[in-house]
Amino acid sequence: MSHPSLPGGLAMLRLGLTRIERYVLARTLLAVAGALAIITAVVMLIDFVEISRNLPSGVDTGVIQTLGLTLLRSPNLVLLLFPFAFLFGVLAAYVNLNRRSELVAMRAAGVSAWRFIFPAAGAAFVVGLAAIFALSPIASWLDGQYDVAAARLEAKPGARPPSDTWLRQGDGRTQVVIHARSRIRPGDRLQDVSMFVYTADSQGRLEFSRRIEARMAVLNRGFWQLTDAREAGPGQQAVRYRTLSIPSNLDPKTAYEKFAEPTAVPFWALPGAIQRIESAGFTATAYRLRFQQLLATPILFAAMSVLGAAFSLRLMRLGGLAVLATSGVALGFLFFFFNELTAALGKAEIIPPFLAGWTPPLLALLSAFTLLTYTEDG
Repeated sequence: MSHPSLPGGLAMLRLGLTRIERYVLARTLLAVAGALAIITAVVMLIDFVEISRNLPSGVDTGVIQTLGLTLLRSPNLVLLLFPFAFLFGVLAAYVNLNRRSELVAMRAAGVSAWRFIFPAAGAAFVVGLAAIFALSPIASWLDGQYDVAAARLEAKPGARPPSDTWLRQGDGRTQVVIHARSRIRPGDRLQDVSMFVYTADSQGRLEFSRRIEARMAVLNRGFWQLTDAREAGPGQQAVRYRTLSIPSNLDPKTAYEKFAEPTAVPFWALPGAIQRIESAGFTATAYRLRFQQLLATPILFAAMSVLGAAFSLRLMRLGGLAVLATSGVALGFLFFFFNELTAALGKAEIIPPFLAGWTPPLLALLSAFTLLTYTEDG
C-alpha cells in the first residue's frame, strides 16, 4: 500500500529503505549477541579460575559450588564489558556487509550511512536503558548473593577467623571511630573496645578530641553502654568509670551489617544507600560514582555502536579496512581504560563523581560522530 502523501514510486522507495534499515539492524543485533556470548564465556572462565584460587583456605568446595559462585558474580562483570559487545558486534556486522558489497549497493540506492547507523545506535541506547532498569538490579542482587555465599564459606570450620570489628558514627560536629577486638553473639556485645572521638572545628576540619577504652560495650537505641571504661583527652590524665553512656545515632538492628559494595546495590536503591552511608559518617563517593555511571550507560552503549560503525564503512576497493577496524578496537580499549581512570579519580575524590561518570561516554560519542561526519560528509 502506498504512502498517502507520497507518489507511488517514492512510497515504494521509502518502504525499501525501511526494509534495509530492518535488515541491517537484524544483522547488527545478531552480531552483538554473538560478541556478548563470547565475552560472557571468557569472563566466566576467568572468574571461575579466580574464585577457585581465592576460596578460604581449609574449605573444600566442589566444581558445582564454584560454578554457582561464578554464576552469581559474573553478571556484573559482563555488564562492565557490555559496551565491547556493541563495539565488536557492530564492527563485525558492518565489515561483513562491506565485504559482501551490501553497503555499496545501499549507497548506490541513495541510502546515507546515517540511515543505517542510527537504528543500531538507537537499539544500543534502548539496551542501555534495559541494562539500567532491569539487568543491573538483577546483576546487583546476584552480586549480593555472592557476598552472602562467600561469607558462609568463611564461617565454615577450617576457614580463616573473622577480622576485628570496626564501626563508625557521627554527625555534623563529631565523628567516632569504634574498634573492638571481639564480638560476642547473641546480644552483639563488643569486648576490648576503643573509641576515638574527633570534633570538627570552625572550618569543618576534624581534630582528635578524646579516646575511650572499655572492657565491654553494648549498643542500645540512642547510646552505647560501656563497662569498665577509661577516658582521656590529649595531655590529660585518664578518668575511670564503672559504667559510661555515649550518645549514638546507630541503629542496633543494622549497625553491624556491612555496607554492600557499590556493585551489589541495585540502581533503585542507590540514592537510599548514599543517604544511609553519609548519615553514618562515611563517604559515599563510590556509590555516587556508580549511580552516575549507570545513568550514563545508554550513552556509552550508543557511542560504542556508532564508533564500531564509523571504523567499518571504508569501501573494500580502497583497501585498509582491516587496519581501520583494528584501530576502532584499539580506540574502544582506550576509551575503556580512560573510563577506568576517571572512575579511579572519582573514587579518590580528585574529580566529582558526575564528571567521572559522564565524561568518557560523552567523549566517546562525540569522537564517534566526529569520525563519522568526516568519513561521510568530508
